Amino acid sequence: MRVPRVAYFPDSFHEVNGVAHTSRNFVAYAQRRGFPFLCVRAGAREISFEQVDELRTLELERSRGSVRMEKDLEFDTLFWRHGGAIRRELERFRPDVIHITGPSELGMFGAYFAWEMAIPLAASWHTNVHEYASRRMGWLTGRLSSRAGAATEQGVEAGAWWATSRFYQLAKVLFAPNEELCRMLKRATGRPCYLMQRGVDTEWFSPAHRTRDVGDRRVVLGYVGRLSIEKNVKLLARVQRELAAMEVGGVRFLIVGHGSDEAELRREMADAEFAGVLRGVALAQAYANMDVLIFPSHTDTFGNVVLEALASGVPAVVTPDGGPKFIVQNGETGFVTEDDQFAAAVADLVRDRARLDGMRLKAREYALGCSWDAVFDRVYAGYETLLPVGRAGLTVRELA
Repeated sequence: MRVPRVAYFPDSFHEVNGVAHTSRNFVAYAQRRGFPFLCVRAGAREISFEQVDELRTLELERSRGSVRMEKDLEFDTLFWRHGGAIRRELERFRPDVIHITGPSELGMFGAYFAWEMAIPLAASWHTNVHEYASRRMGWLTGRLSSRAGAATEQGVEAGAWWATSRFYQLAKVLFAPNEELCRMLKRATGRPCYLMQRGVDTEWFSPAHRTRDVGDRRVVLGYVGRLSIEKNVKLLARVQRELAAMEVGGVRFLIVGHGSDEAELRREMADAEFAGVLRGVALAQAYANMDVLIFPSHTDTFGNVVLEALASGVPAVVTPDGGPKFIVQNGETGFVTEDDQFAAAVADLVRDRARLDGMRLKAREYALGCSWDAVFDRVYAGYETLLPVGRAGLTVRELA
């Protein structure tokens, strides 16, 4: 039996976010396995096509008509001009499955061509768009009474969930990063949903990259990610204030990333180190030089940075909402707690270095069991349900 031919349309590929990170690893997996794979992606300065063995890549440029959603996220209102190029490559490649990652311009094109060319459509959920939408309404709800503001946010979130789930209903099979989202999508769309979690490179993200002086006894509290409202990053400043009020000394904040809330955080956290966006060895070293990751997001569907921190031997403090709570083993590899208990959880680890050291070892041990190959083997097993009898690809066991 042959492996299905997959055309993959990621919302994001070159940017610094979870979708892009997963997409780059997916392409690397397909190339490593020698699977027939077409990646249609945007963000290049010019249109190009490249083929290396079974991997084909169609790079598309975004126009000046693109709308900036965040510092490194755009939506191209003139993307339709690439329709001819996309069609030609799909006709040449002849995919068995088209896989999209969300309602971006690329996702819309992928869904359209799947319908027009009668190709089964798969869709993976990576971003809680509905929760992002409600949190981005702060400019309006802040001017309303607390009751009216809450009602407005709930209405926006419900409307965005309805619209996004209708879009995902176009697919025949869905993938999501945690069981909670899978259940929600099954109920909303009536489609089968399979887990598409995240893996981590435990050689790249490792305590071996720690460069701090052995004599440095300060506890480094870190954050990695976008500095924007949907990430709840203002809690970082609150934790700093509460630790000071609790007279917890010997700590230093290291913040990696950028975003719309950065200027405000810099004002409120004058003593913190803001490293900006880091990649490669610099990012691996930043993780390894942390002692505790503080990840206050309520909207992340998985939390790649949490898994990368654990691989680096860094326990994490996360909220009970979204995907990170499925990664952190409460009391073992970090803490799962409400916002108002973040400072107390951090203080416990600062004051009990033996417990912190134990958590560091357990965090690393947990991450060693997470691999990208296992994640994408399960995705290909999900593709099999889309193929006609007699055309199914290899099973997970045969893939391994």
